[in-house]
Amino acid sequence: MGRTDGSASSGLALEVFDPAPVAVAAVLGPRHLLAYTNADYRKVFGARPLGVPLREAFSDLETREYFSLFDRVFAEREAVRVEEAPVVLARAGGTSERHFFTFSLSPLTTRTGEHGVLVVAVETTRQTAAAERIRVLSEERRRALQRYRSLVTAGAQVVWVSDADGRFVEPSPGWQRVTGQTWEEYRGDGWTEAIHPQDREAARRAQVEALERLPDVFRWTYRLRTADGGYRHFAVRAVPIRENGAVAEWVGTCTDVEEQWRRDRREEILARAAAAVTETMRVQDAFAALGRVIVPDLADECAVYLALEPGDPPPDRPVLVERVAAVARDGLPPELPPRRTERFPPDSAPARAVRERRPVRAAFPPGAVPPGTAPRGSVPWLTAASAHGMALLPVVVDGVVTALVSTAVCGDRDPLGEEDVELMLAVLERAHGAVSGALRLQRAQRVALALQRSLLTEPPRVPGVEIAARYLPSPAAAEVGGDWYDSFVLPCGDPVLIIGDVTGHDVEAAVTMGRLRNMLRALAVDRREELPGEVLRRLDLALRAMAPGETTATCTLARVERSPDGGRRLVHSAAGHPPPLLVTGDGNARLLAAAHGPLLGVLPDVPRGSSVDPLPPGSTLLLYTDGLVERPGEDIDEGLARLLRHAAGLAREPVEAFCDELLAAADPTGHDDIAVIALRLPEGPRTAGDPAVPDRGGPRPGPSGSVGS
Repeated sequence: MGRTDGSASSGLALEVFDPAPVAVAAVLGPRHLLAYTNADYRKVFGARPLGVPLREAFSDLETREYFSLFDRVFAEREAVRVEEAPVVLARAGGTSERHFFTFSLSPLTTRTGEHGVLVVAVETTRQTAAAERIRVLSEERRRALQRYRSLVTAGAQVVWVSDADGRFVEPSPGWQRVTGQTWEEYRGDGWTEAIHPQDREAARRAQVEALERLPDVFRWTYRLRTADGGYRHFAVRAVPIRENGAVAEWVGTCTDVEEQWRRDRREEILARAAAAVTETMRVQDAFAALGRVIVPDLADECAVYLALEPGDPPPDRPVLVERVAAVARDGLPPELPPRRTERFPPDSAPARAVRERRPVRAAFPPGAVPPGTAPRGSVPWLTAASAHGMALLPVVVDGVVTALVSTAVCGDRDPLGEEDVELMLAVLERAHGAVSGALRLQRAQRVALALQRSLLTEPPRVPGVEIAARYLPSPAAAEVGGDWYDSFVLPCGDPVLIIGDVTGHDVEAAVTMGRLRNMLRALAVDRREELPGEVLRRLDLALRAMAPGETTATCTLARVERSPDGGRRLVHSAAGHPPPLLVTGDGNARLLAAAHGPLLGVLPDVPRGSSVDPLPPGSTLLLYTDGLVERPGEDIDEGLARLLRHAAGLAREPVEAFCDELLAAADPTGHDDIAVIALRLPEGPRTAGDPAVPDRGGPRPGPSGSVGS
């Protein structure tokens, strides 16, 4: 029993534990004499002397309270198990180490009947250390979570936790404080009920996209209904919490950004308003652009009414306006009231807004617009759109009310507030410069257009022939055009047809057009014995003297004369103008291009030729400007060929219908005006009341062909 390596036979048959993968030892008797240790036990606890009491064999152990367990097992003959028992073991060099074991102490009886205790020890140092680390981390997490909850409770932000699918899984005091929802109301997906109805769908789409893409940070802004029933903008910021590569939950915040949102929106809207009117030349276009800025950010519908009478209207007179622009957000009735002239009754809200030069607001039940609140022409649409509020905004430019902007809110949109109205006024004010310039241009255009239309007189009545004329302004041009036509009868009875186009699109061009018209009339009458080419040469010299190097123009001068055989013939000359078109009664159409010369204002001293062409009975002569045949991106020859085909098919139509049909087929988006004048001869060679034309003497063209001047 005095050996210390435990290899000698003790006679107890304990050698069966030698190959065991755990530490095994045995003690005998009430003194707990160490009788056996296996190799694994010696590896862990070192070689201990056999045959000596346990307390002496392990005198180096700092933890000695475990020895009392041997007494209990020996006395009570019942096993004892100790989990994760710490043991400090001495090592060479005077150091010590802390280990953890799970001990199992069982009663032992030898073959000789001697009692003792069998010890099985399993080291759990690594497992215990890992468990301790987990416990420490768990405690730290618990404390952090407690601090987090304390911050959530005391903080100004809304902090929330959702599951992987975006459903709230923990109460949020901040959410409840801001929205007034209880936990039962906002748990799961109930929180979405606090989002503004107009923002709810977009917010849900953004959330679904975030759940699919799993960004590192998800950001969004929406309006939340606050506890007082109003709405404020909140910025959402959320991050996914991942465990084992998968998202376990989302943690997010909602921060009130209403004031910042309002500042940003104001700056952005005003910038868009300024940009929208930068390139506009017409008042209508400027206001239409501003309407697209106001809708849908500030209102659901916006209509613009231009004042047709300058100055302040008397209190007892209606306000005359023209509706020039209207825009509505998607989802509302598409048929907005058409462009039209209206009268605001003196006692109506629109008239009061114009007369008092201040905004007028109104709120009413959805679709129930009170009488006198809105312009009459828009009431049916506002009713159908369930409008429940309006703001009427006068636009003052250069000290004069030039327009009234009517805005409306519909459906579930919030009523118009003072801040909304103020921002809309700022939008209109930001466009003051552009609108002022456009109004000045419009006034100039009205003068030019009035002058132009004063020159486009009705064709004369000539026995035996029919003459029709049409003028169609461009739908795309922002200014008055230079196209013009004229028709009159010479003292000898010959009808004269003239058509032309002056370069420029302003009042000066209109004035120049009037001068040319009057000079050409005078020259054609005074020099009626001269050929049209010579008359145009004289006009060219006069134009050069009137505006040297500044103005150019195109023109065709045509006389319909009596031919020697009693019929009619055309004597004409063209200065840079499209050739006349002749359509016979049987539908044969051709261009008369023999007398084409340079445009006016370029080569005034160059002789100009004239052409003589017979006009068969029942034929139609058409003079026109290039807007009738030109289309963007198309060669002019294609347009002339199209005109020939179309005119040939109209040969038997009345001359008025002939002109109307040609205009109807012109390019509807053209950028040039169109002027046409047509002359139709009767079917027979002579018509009652068609006087013979006396011989005027002087040089005469031949029966057909080109004649030099």
